[in-house]
Amino acid sequence: MRESAGVRPAAPGVAGHAAGLRPGPPDVVIGLDRVTKVHRAGATAVTALDDVSLTVPRGTFLAVMGPSGSGKSTLLQVAAGLDTPTSGTVTVGGTDVSRLGEARRTVLRRDRIGFVFQGYNLLPAFTVEQNITLPLRLARRAPDGEWIRALVDRTGLDGVLHRRPAELSGGQQQRVAIVRALAARPDIVFADEPTGALDVRSSGQVLTLLREIVDELGQTIVMVTHDPAAAARAHRALIMADGRIVDVLHDPAAPALAARLTSLGGR
Repeated sequence: MRESAGVRPAAPGVAGHAAGLRPGPPDVVIGLDRVTKVHRAGATAVTALDDVSLTVPRGTFLAVMGPSGSGKSTLLQVAAGLDTPTSGTVTVGGTDVSRLGEARRTVLRRDRIGFVFQGYNLLPAFTVEQNITLPLRLARRAPDGEWIRALVDRTGLDGVLHRRPAELSGGQQQRVAIVRALAARPDIVFADEPTGALDVRSSGQVLTLLREIVDELGQTIVMVTHDPAAAARAHRALIMADGRIVDVLHDPAAPALAARLTSLGGR
C-alpha cells in the first residue's frame, strides 16, 4: 500500500519475529505484513485478503469500509487473531499472532484485545455489572475498580449496574458492551458494525463515545462499518475492494466516503 495513504505499511520490527514475543515499536498496535487469506471449499478457492500490509498506530480510530465481499470482515478476523492468514505475518503489540497456536491466541485475545459486536453479546441472566466484569473473572483477574468506575461514569451507566440487559435500551446495551471490552485495558478494541442495530440518536451517542475513548483515553479502535456517517467519526477510513486496500481517507467526510464506495460498486 502507498506510504502516503496514512495507515503505514508494515515496517521492520513490527512483523516477522520468529518467537512471537519480541516487543515492537511502542506506537504500533497492529501490524499486517503481506497478509493473504484464501478460503477453500473443495476445488474452489476464494481470496478474501490479497497481499495486505498496514500498521495501526496507538491512539488511532480507524474505520474499515468496502462493498460486500471486499474483505473487511476477514481483515478484522485475521488482525484480531480470530482466524489465521494463509500467508504473511500479523502482530499485536509486537507479538506474532500468526505463529501462535490456538491456546496462546485465545489467551492473547482475552488479555490484550477487546471486542464490540452489533449484537452486543451480553448474557441476559447477568446484571450490567456482572456482564462488565465477567471476562476478568473468567481470566481470574481482579477488576480494577477505579478504572471500571471511570468507564461506567463516562458512559452514564452508573444508575443501571443492577439491571439486566433486557431492561436497557439498545444504546445502553452497546455502552455496556463497550465498557466490558475496555475493562481489561486492552491494546486494541475491534468493533464490528457496532451501530448497525441502533437508531440514529443511539448510534450517534455510541460513535461519540468511541471517538472520546480514543481521543481522551488513548485507546486504539478498529471499526468495520458499512455506514459512511459512522466511518466519518474516525481519524481515517480504510477502503477495501477485492481483498485489497484501495484507498485511505484522512479525517473522512461522509459524502466523500459514500462517493468512494459508490465508485467501487456499492456499500
